[in-house]
Order: sequence, then structure tokens, then C-alpha cells
Amino acid sequence: MPGTYYFQGITLLITHYNRSSSLERLLESFKKLNCKFEDIVVSDDGSKQEHLDHIKELHAHYLFRLITTPKNRGLGNNINKGQDAITTPYTLYIQEDFVPLAAFPEKLQDALQFMNERKDLDMVRFYAYFKYPYLKPLKNGFSEMKFRIWYTGYKKFYMYSDHPHLRRSNFLQKFGRYPEGVNVEVSEYGMMMSFLKNNGKALFYEDFQGLLDQVNSTAEPSTFKRNFWRESENPVIALTRHAFRHLKFNYRFFKEPKK
Repeated sequence: MPGTYYFQGITLLITHYNRSSSLERLLESFKKLNCKFEDIVVSDDGSKQEHLDHIKELHAHYLFRLITTPKNRGLGNNINKGQDAITTPYTLYIQEDFVPLAAFPEKLQDALQFMNERKDLDMVRFYAYFKYPYLKPLKNGFSEMKFRIWYTGYKKFYMYSDHPHLRRSNFLQKFGRYPEGVNVEVSEYGMMMSFLKNNGKALFYEDFQGLLDQVNSTAEPSTFKRNFWRESENPVIALTRHAFRHLKFNYRFFKEPKK
């Protein structure tokens, strides 16, 4: 039986769209881990009525605030309006298709301690599709992410990610709001560049596969599909993709203005 964790000063922000069973699984997972937050905000992006009805039913078992919009307006808007509703100093951002594992509460405690001790830190990342290439070991499995424009490879640009992370709730004031009216990739890319241009600082948990699972069931598959260019494993396409990103990211870094 795990101990009880109360994360004072943290609001759990969950973005949701047409996957209410996944949302329920996430909330139940935190409950089983005995994780309690000062507040929970569910930001919905214009889901179908059956999912909204299910979410309202969840109020009987879980305490959260539901922030809605009459129509789908994209991930950028969904994060922005959810963040606007938060009053605590810290935000734990997670999309509805993730499941926290047993090790997560302890590492969230570590992350909160780091953020309290170091006022220069803007976020702590808990999950990724690949390990950030330039890391300076800190402690307890966390490392500081380092960015210099002369470092090799395009993956150096991915200091920011929409994957689960703890951040200061003034994040939008420092780095600007997420671009709206564009697709998910463009919105994330815009925040990624803003984070770098405005000298964002972040920690990265290296054993990220041991903290959270991303689960997309056949009943509620991912609502986001990457294009062929992003997904293809063809060696020629992959090499071209890497070269294109390297040139594009370096060019845009110098071209993008600071907030």
C-alpha cells in the first residue's frame, strides 16, 4: 500500500478531447497511488456530448474543475485556457492518455523540491520519445538540460515538449501563449522555440520510461496522427528529414524574435 502524497502548491492540468475513459483511467491511477493535489483542472477541447456526460459523471468520484469550449479549437487553445484557470504556483501538465507508474509520486516530490530550491528552473520533464542529448547530471536520476546553438544535431532544440512535465504557473507570462488556430505540431514547435529564445531552463528525468506509460486503446485511439514525412522509417526519407530539421531549426532559432 503506497503512502499518501499531498502536493500542495501544484494543480494537475489535464487536457482532454473525446477520450473520457482514458481520462477516468488517469484520475483513477493517481487515486490508487494516493496522490492528492491542491487542485485539478480538466480542460476539454469541445468533446462530443457522450464524453462530456461521462466527465460529469466522474465528479461523483473525483474532485476537479472542468473548463470547456463550445467547439474544438486545437491543443494550443486547450492548454492556454486550462493554464488561465490555475492559481497555484506550479502546474503538473499531463494529457489524458498517460498513466503514472508507482515511481512517479516520489519523483514528482523531487521535482517540486528542485523547483522550490532553484528559482531559475522553469520546468521539469518526466517523459519523452527520446533522451535529450545534452545533459548535466544533478541527482536522484535528474539531469539539467543544456542548449548551445553550436551543439551538433537537431535534437538539441527539443528542450521543451508537450509531454508530462511540472512547470511554474507563470509559464505563459514568461514564454508567451501557445499558438492557436494551427495544428498540434506547429503549436508545440512555436513553444519549443520560444522556450529556447527566452533562455528557458529545465531538468530531465533520464529513466523516463519508468515513470509513465502512454496508453492508446483500440476503443479510444490517439486523436492525433502524424504525417507520412514524420512517421516513415525509409532510410532515405529519414536522412532527408534529419538534415531538413537541422537546417530549419537553426535558421528559425536566429529568425524567431524573443517574447
